[in-house]
Amino acid sequence: MRTVKEVSDLTGISVRTLHYYDEIGLLKPTNKSEAGYRLYDDKALEALQQVLFFREFDIPLKEIKAIVENPALDRNQILQMQRNMLTAKKERMERLIASIDDILKGENKMDFAVFSKTEMEEMFQTMIEHMPENIRDIAVKEFGSIERWKAHYMEAVSSEKMQKGYAKVVEWYGGKDKFLSVSQNPVSKEVAESYQRRLEAILQKLAAKQTCPVDSFEVKEIVGEYGFVMKQFSQIKEEKGLMLAQAQYYRNENVRRMTDEKYGDGASDFFARAMEAFYGKE
Repeated sequence: MRTVKEVSDLTGISVRTLHYYDEIGLLKPTNKSEAGYRLYDDKALEALQQVLFFREFDIPLKEIKAIVENPALDRNQILQMQRNMLTAKKERMERLIASIDDILKGENKMDFAVFSKTEMEEMFQTMIEHMPENIRDIAVKEFGSIERWKAHYMEAVSSEKMQKGYAKVVEWYGGKDKFLSVSQNPVSKEVAESYQRRLEAILQKLAAKQTCPVDSFEVKEIVGEYGFVMKQFSQIKEEKGLMLAQAQYYRNENVRRMTDEKYGDGASDFFARAMEAFYGKE
């Protein structure tokens, strides 16, 4: 057993911080001496080590507590999670060091990559795991193998254009960690279909208001409902950027043609103008 002072000397964490971790239930001492001093065994030190790993990424203590107390996560799963986070951070640091070296050499390549190689590989794996089997089979057949498909995916998402696009999407989610969390834990097929039906019903209502001005209360009410559902469905922090991107989507020639066929002539342009009137053009 080690006293709180000994643990402080060993880890560099202040005694006051260890007391605070005890108070919030993040790291309870193993026992207390007869005099009331906190005592920690090796298992407690291992728990503290996990906390410190997460603190490397400035994760709030409340979130760390939720992770370490999650009964669905065992020690190895938590360590694997931390290893993946550290690997991603290491790759990011290596890219930054390489960029600084290039600048010192007079060769600034302007690398603004949002996601590391490890993160992109995880995104690909999550995508194929949650993709409908028939669509996945078609993609594998088209590329010849999953390995070739993955290579194509990695090349595409590593491009400067795609990374800039991801940077914008990350803003909608309020940060990269939130985006990765949502992408790695997508909603179920049944929930997704339920949202799609609700969005379709809203668009039907909006299409029926084409004769109304886009800044009228009745149109804004429907667009506001659409934005609220999109925010819930996408699990984003702020829907404005997404909705303005949706407005641009409706201005695409192919999308315009399909939308007008489904909702009536001029529907696509009306949807775009209504969304821009509600959220304001960037």
